[in-house]
Amino acid sequence: MLKPGQKIGKYKLKSRLANGPYATVFRALDTLEGIHVALKIPHKGLVTKESLDDFSREVRLAAKLDHPNILRLKSADFIDGHLVIALPLGEESLEERLARRLSLRSALDFGEQLLRAVAFAHEQHVIHCDVKPDNLLLFADGRLRLTDFGISKVAHRTISASGAGTVGYMAPEQAMGRPSRRSDVFATGLVLWQMFSGRLPEWPFEWPLAGYTRLRLVLHPDMIAILRRALDLKPSRRFDDAGQMLAAYLRAKPKVLRHYLRTRQPKKTKRTTKRDWKAIRLQQFERQFGRQLDTHLHCRKCEGPVSEFMLACPWCGDDRKILRDESTFPAVCPRCNRGTKLDWAYCPWCYGPGFEDVAERAYTDRRYEARCRNAKCDRKDLMAFMRYCPWCHTKVKQAWKIAGSKDICDRCGWGVLREFWAHCPWCAEQLT
Repeated sequence: MLKPGQKIGKYKLKSRLANGPYATVFRALDTLEGIHVALKIPHKGLVTKESLDDFSREVRLAAKLDHPNILRLKSADFIDGHLVIALPLGEESLEERLARRLSLRSALDFGEQLLRAVAFAHEQHVIHCDVKPDNLLLFADGRLRLTDFGISKVAHRTISASGAGTVGYMAPEQAMGRPSRRSDVFATGLVLWQMFSGRLPEWPFEWPLAGYTRLRLVLHPDMIAILRRALDLKPSRRFDDAGQMLAAYLRAKPKVLRHYLRTRQPKKTKRTTKRDWKAIRLQQFERQFGRQLDTHLHCRKCEGPVSEFMLACPWCGDDRKILRDESTFPAVCPRCNRGTKLDWAYCPWCYGPGFEDVAERAYTDRRYEARCRNAKCDRKDLMAFMRYCPWCHTKVKQAWKIAGSKDICDRCGWGVLREFWAHCPWCAEQLT
């Protein structure tokens, strides 16, 4: 078992970036070149003739795809009995980047780079089969690169494959073992939709998809039509391949910025329509407290704005002990389904045992705003409304307050907003 601190060939292992079912990815120092790289090392017990064929295929595919937006291998070799694949080290994945606000210009740029990468792979008769934010790496120069062709299929006249891929980004026909270029178009459409709307649509992908309301505010109708075509459940109605979708995307891209700027200009005419008092109250709440409370989700019962950390809807009291929405974090707790970071040892939202695989890489986050009071805690960083320290599992005894409000719940003592809420979102107590 390789561990950080060990040396393998010319590489010194610094930290573990990820630990998957088939391979471990390390951050390592190339002692000859003096640069840091990512090392993908398959688990030794899984290195059979069949798995070697798979990894060899991945190496050959990556070497074949020479494109600025596709991650190229630095080297692939057997070192000390281990198959070692060396890759350039990116700053972060698109999955991590989406946890922070992404401007429209950046989203449009990333979308174009993603489509150029997939389009080039399709030109080389390669289907990626696992397009998702976690397989898109960002570099310091703003470059986005597609990686992990480990389950790609070389396109032939008839393709027969397993339903390999990632649940949530997989086209329906791919889940049934029939991937094609149109399957990559579907997955790419989901990534683009997530970047522009902040929401990842879920099965059965019924129109309008989650996040459509926000999408209409920022995208030109031509771009929405492109995404809708890419996400059609019938493959025959989608773009034939990513090259065709890229051409349509480039035609619509300039319209998006003009549309966005035009809709943001102040209107000269006075508004004569009456606004619903509930809409005005929700808008006032979002303006004052939406960013602080991170209320990017909506209650499935009353549609009121909620955050993934709330245990109950503050508007209608609906139970939210188990999160049924998509988290913005890179991983989720298997018990409460709330977001977790890869370097946390425990879920800070529910009480339970630690996680089996914890990355040794330290992930920074602007959302840390408090400190754990346990003197023996190594990291101490806490985000607002955590119930337990994710590093040492100590219960957070401080009562979290809401900046700008003096209201507290009579039952749990945490901050509430009686002006807006009917229930305490932290303990579900009805507010009077």
